[in-house]
Amino acid sequence: MALARTWSVALVGLEGHLVEVEADISQGLPKTTLIGLPDASLTEARDRVRAAVVNSGERFPDRKVTIGLSPATLPKAGSHYDVAIAVSLLTAAGVVEPRSLRQTAIIGELGLDGRIREVRGALAMTLAAARASFERIVIPDLNENEARLVPGIEVFGVRSLRQVLALLRGSEIPDEDAPRAEPRLLSDSLTRVPDVDLDEVIGHREGRLAIETSAAGGHHLFLHGPPGSGKTMLAERLGGLLPDLSTDDSLEVSAVHSLAGLLTSDAELVVRPPFIAPHHTASLASLVGGGSGMPRPGAISCAHRGILFIDEAPEMHPLTLDTLRQPLESGHIEVHRAAAVAKFPARFMLVLAANPCPCGLSGTRQGDCTCTPQMLMRYRQRISGPIKDRLDIQRQILPAARTIVDGEEPESTAVVAARVQAARDRQSHRYQDTPWILNSEVPGPVLRRDHPLDAVAQRLLEDLYSAGQLTARGLDRVVRVAWTLADLDGIPQPTIAQAHQAYQLRTGHPLTTPSDTRPLKGLPQ
Repeated sequence: MALARTWSVALVGLEGHLVEVEADISQGLPKTTLIGLPDASLTEARDRVRAAVVNSGERFPDRKVTIGLSPATLPKAGSHYDVAIAVSLLTAAGVVEPRSLRQTAIIGELGLDGRIREVRGALAMTLAAARASFERIVIPDLNENEARLVPGIEVFGVRSLRQVLALLRGSEIPDEDAPRAEPRLLSDSLTRVPDVDLDEVIGHREGRLAIETSAAGGHHLFLHGPPGSGKTMLAERLGGLLPDLSTDDSLEVSAVHSLAGLLTSDAELVVRPPFIAPHHTASLASLVGGGSGMPRPGAISCAHRGILFIDEAPEMHPLTLDTLRQPLESGHIEVHRAAAVAKFPARFMLVLAANPCPCGLSGTRQGDCTCTPQMLMRYRQRISGPIKDRLDIQRQILPAARTIVDGEEPESTAVVAARVQAARDRQSHRYQDTPWILNSEVPGPVLRRDHPLDAVAQRLLEDLYSAGQLTARGLDRVVRVAWTLADLDGIPQPTIAQAHQAYQLRTGHPLTTPSDTRPLKGLPQ
């Protein structure tokens, strides 16, 4: 009897678990048995491994072969165990020395000719191996670049089983004449931030303020108005205002994109906040994650530390849109399936855009609205009250005037992004000894206790709450926006002016100043 073992990695969400791959060759009729809760694609590894071993010039044992994947209680999914199974089997057959496998994790899918194909989640698997103190990892060469993003572990990119065996034997690694496997194409669910600039937006003073405040504090945003008024134009330029990701965030976002299959073979760390724009017909599973077997990340996780933009939001199924309620509060999503429970990060900025009614003309001067009151009510109720209550800033976007004041130059993205960066630096300094980074992340009780508004501003918001103009959640969100406005103005504490403006940004009322002689709708007189 011969026994050998090697190691691979199983992913449950972004959490990696080291899997011990054991191969036992014993007397008996030729048969290969795979145990350890494999899924359908992993069960088929028996046939892939047999063909790959034979076509690589090695002999497959004509005896009873048992492949065990431990821990046995952890469900295993995917084809990335193929190379580890083949190496463990050949080690048991005496082809490879067991000592060459020490502190080595092996990942990769085998083709029938012995080629090694790329896999999803290579970055997250390499992170798990490095954290488990493995010294090196053998990985498909198409995944090599993303695996090298992880410090502290030696990465070997290979193209075939023959190269793996040569590496483990310490012999010269052969050049492969077989054509290289084609890399994956980027998924359509990933939308790159458009190459646009804010200086192309003429007018829209309130809309520009809304996206600047949203970017500075990480606040959720709702833009509504008639078709062609500039909602999408403003939303697309929001991404350019966000600063680059920190090193930790960049690594986490890159790991999510690797697992979702969004990184190419020439992958680098994702350094810019992602901009994800799913179509309004997107399914619930594509938005929050899921799939058969082991859950995969959805659009909200791919938008982690970036922007999730949903255009024509009322056209999305209300139940699908309502699934965003929990991750908007917690910053993560748990996908429960029979096989496993996967947890993915989902701290994103939600940006919704909507027309005022099905025909798009309600409340505008562009024509007569043909929608009935019942149609208007149904359309507006498709975005539920709980979702709207979680949106910090709501702005009506109307078509900009064609006339421009002589000498007026719209500010560029670079100018506004510098103010956003300065505001975020103030927040980083204020919350340096806490687990939070942005105003939008700080719990309400902490803000009220450690970072209160001045007395006049606090009395204004309490009066609005007592009058039923704000919910308890809405009150906290207005306080967060007020702090962001103070950070943009460079003052140490929000005053009545910032509290007043934050309330207007949340409710969609026209922007005025507290000293304005015109009464503000909703404010107690």
